[in-house]
Amino acid sequence: MLQAVNIRKEYPGTVALEKVSVKFEEGVVHALIGKNGAGKTTLVKILAGAIQPTEGKIIIDGEEVELRSPRDAFDKGITTVYQELSLVPYLSVAENILLGRWPRGKGFRRNVIDWQELWARAESILSEFQVDIDVKKKALELGVGDQQVIEIAKAMSFNPSVIMLDEPTSALSHYEKKNLFDLIGKLKEKGVAIIYITHRLRELYEIADRVTVLRDGNHIGTIEMEEANPSRIAQMMFGKVEQRKRPTDLKVEKKPVLEVHNLSSKDKFNEVNFDLYKGEVLGIAGMVGSGRTELLKAIFGAEPFDEGKIILDGSPIKVPTPSKMRDSGVALIPENRKEEGLVLVLSTRANMCLASLKQISTNGITTKARETTMVNKTVKKLDIQVADIEQSVSSLSGGNQQKVAVGNWLNTNPKVILFDEPTRGIDVQAKQQIFQIIWNLSRKGISSIFVSTELEELIEVCHRILIMKKGRIVNEVKPEDLSANELLVQCMEK
Repeated sequence: MLQAVNIRKEYPGTVALEKVSVKFEEGVVHALIGKNGAGKTTLVKILAGAIQPTEGKIIIDGEEVELRSPRDAFDKGITTVYQELSLVPYLSVAENILLGRWPRGKGFRRNVIDWQELWARAESILSEFQVDIDVKKKALELGVGDQQVIEIAKAMSFNPSVIMLDEPTSALSHYEKKNLFDLIGKLKEKGVAIIYITHRLRELYEIADRVTVLRDGNHIGTIEMEEANPSRIAQMMFGKVEQRKRPTDLKVEKKPVLEVHNLSSKDKFNEVNFDLYKGEVLGIAGMVGSGRTELLKAIFGAEPFDEGKIILDGSPIKVPTPSKMRDSGVALIPENRKEEGLVLVLSTRANMCLASLKQISTNGITTKARETTMVNKTVKKLDIQVADIEQSVSSLSGGNQQKVAVGNWLNTNPKVILFDEPTRGIDVQAKQQIFQIIWNLSRKGISSIFVSTELEELIEVCHRILIMKKGRIVNEVKPEDLSANELLVQCMEK
């Protein structure tokens, strides 16, 4: 049993956790939920030894322990898979899974890596996931979904007594998620205590035995899943949250702003054709690996394509690049905000000026006062919860980080915004705020392409939905004509 007793964590000007007590038992999947900023990640980092509490104690199997570092936690059998991926990009899958434990040869070869043994061990670990990933491939060559699988496989390779999973399914396909849940079931049978953090509340009924709710740093309650109906969980997490549906006043003009003709990129997508109209929110649905992210990056000029044309406002864009597309009025909010959408070591102010430096500078020179004026307006408009815009963006919650990434590109006055998984890893309340931002853009005639693995979101937010499978657009549907389950069936590969 792992137990947190009266844990308090205080930072200058704020209390992240206030007298939180909760216990995690062996053989139990214990979900830890709460809106962004509730204190979930802070509690996990304390249990992982990454940060120390201001007050309180941690008890393992009845004995009080001090976890002064991740090594201390690891030595006590506690492993953590964070939402932020931590793979070494230029090492292979096998090297990442067994990092620090690479097998060596014998005798005079004891200082040489035994590559055959390394690959065999990694393949054996991955076989439990029933996924086909080449263990010799570099981590940077994998999609986010496969990278998440490798992170989880690496943690589970240690045979931990406690494993903490922070949003483990946020980038997984339906099949990968099922395999993960099957593996979690096996860990339960072995007596492993599993702490499971998620914003996907419907997953609780698939995997959790017990659920603890944090709100504003306080422990609201812990209940068994048999007692946890959706309305009770929502009440514990948020009080009352207004659920919004796509407004009826969003007018789409039948004037193409963006035209994509026969766009192809080898092994990524083929012969993609569609038009995006002024003020439209166009969804793209598909399983992980269907080519959606690669398509958006190609349109934005972040990745090359082999054939096809991109036309913006009637003018062809020859050899698009990110800077050229930005100057033409196209913005991309990338799937992986931590690595591609933000610079975590910089302040909120600096991050919200990155894309618009050209507009706010004079002769290539800008001033902090000029940046501050613009950023304060955007912070207010997007309701970004930040005490000081000089605060590091890495200290913000996931939802507020996402709004900073959006605000950075809104400051360029775009015509078209490409949203790739904009609600990944953020809570229900923050999701609704992101939806409202997209709808407000539509009212101003700004068009959006919205990619999400959360099919309910596409139905709620979009005017039209394109279905993508194996790199091709195979169908177009209207959200009002089908349910999320029916959309899932159309997205699944045959």
